[in-house]
Amino acid sequence: MFDNLSDKLDRAFKLLKGQGKITEINVSETVKEIRKALLDADVNYKVAKQFTDSVKEKALGQNVLTSISPGQLMVKITHEELTNLMGGSTEDIKLGGNPTVILMSGLQGSGKTTFSGKLANHLKNKRGKKPLLVACDIYRPAAIDQLHVLGEQIGVDVFSDRENKDAVSIAQKGIKHAKENGNSVVIIDTAGRLAIDEQMMNEIAAVKAAVNPNEILFVVDSMTGQDAVNTAKAFNDRLDFDGVVLTKLDGDTRGGAALSIKSVVNKPIKFVGTGEKMDAIDVFHPNRMADRILGMGDVVTLVERAQEQYDAEEARKLQKKIAKNQFSFNDFLAQLQQIKKMGNIKDLVGMIPGVGKALKGVDIDDNAFKGIEAIIYSMTPTERENPELLNGKRRERIAKGSGTTIQDVNRLIKQFEDTRKMMRMMGDKKQMAKMMSQMKNMPGMGRM
Repeated sequence: MFDNLSDKLDRAFKLLKGQGKITEINVSETVKEIRKALLDADVNYKVAKQFTDSVKEKALGQNVLTSISPGQLMVKITHEELTNLMGGSTEDIKLGGNPTVILMSGLQGSGKTTFSGKLANHLKNKRGKKPLLVACDIYRPAAIDQLHVLGEQIGVDVFSDRENKDAVSIAQKGIKHAKENGNSVVIIDTAGRLAIDEQMMNEIAAVKAAVNPNEILFVVDSMTGQDAVNTAKAFNDRLDFDGVVLTKLDGDTRGGAALSIKSVVNKPIKFVGTGEKMDAIDVFHPNRMADRILGMGDVVTLVERAQEQYDAEEARKLQKKIAKNQFSFNDFLAQLQQIKKMGNIKDLVGMIPGVGKALKGVDIDDNAFKGIEAIIYSMTPTERENPELLNGKRRERIAKGSGTTIQDVNRLIKQFEDTRKMMRMMGDKKQMAKMMSQMKNMPGMGRM
């Protein structure tokens, strides 16, 4: 996500590295590189020019504090401007009405039907709502089937009427069904086309007039760049939608749509799709996205995802086991499962400040844990609970059973033992105090 843009902005800021003060010359050079980076990312030219003009004006109007370098100041100003460019603040979805009616709009292939399922899953699991998905795509039978499959997958009801060829009538019947069955949210998936046409616009405008939705979301494939922004403008002129959803953001290294769309249509980005799984949906936070673009990570989102998987009771049990040096491979496996539930591994690593940049170009497979899991699953239940039993003969058997080498097994057991020691030390206040005391004597540590 935004890899190319992040690299080019980083190079632009390096022009100010080592400069003692901000001058019109060095700022102009940096701003020129920032504008190039934005245009390469498929940002609208007018938007890129306004953005860099604003950055330049603010940079030249500020004195550099002795504690801040010109480069750091430029990063700070660019961060503020990027945040403002993408909306400034987080905009929540409107959930009023009984039931709340959400109308989905967008072109065919933008990920509208899939996102309808993701949104239903999000509202069910994180907002405690009882959603109903309504299939109003009367032209593409596969869309109705797809919505039913998604609904079954996430445990959400789907209303459809295959014989009916009137989208307005289906939408109205869907809302009636929701009222009769206690659904608190209705998500209406409408038809899309490969290009904007009058028939599609008339139809979705008629659905809007008939159901008076609380929220209209425009779903757009972020990989289409400037085309996405132009399409958004056409839909907004006709529908006056409430917010934008950017899908397939995980597959886009440019990010022009995310950076241009708010300026062009003056409507906030509310959600982003970050993967294929039903939980790969994030509320859009402009400041956090600016952090990611500038290589600062996104610790807040990382912590939020961890908290979603956090079980206080399990954590207490684990703490007791660590204190007694009883942390086992079963516990280790449980921790891996929790990390996997947090999302795409490469995306998670990229949220740690500095790590994403350090691992640039390194392909982190989402199945990175499979080899570890295979080794642990090849152990007997007794071995998993008592790692000290793992002698040479047992390790050979585990290597054969997991399709790995004896070196792989030995490496995992060593890493596990090192982890266990570290965990125990961190739980022992005396040991921690001793370790901190020893660190003071290390060269350069006394000044810290």
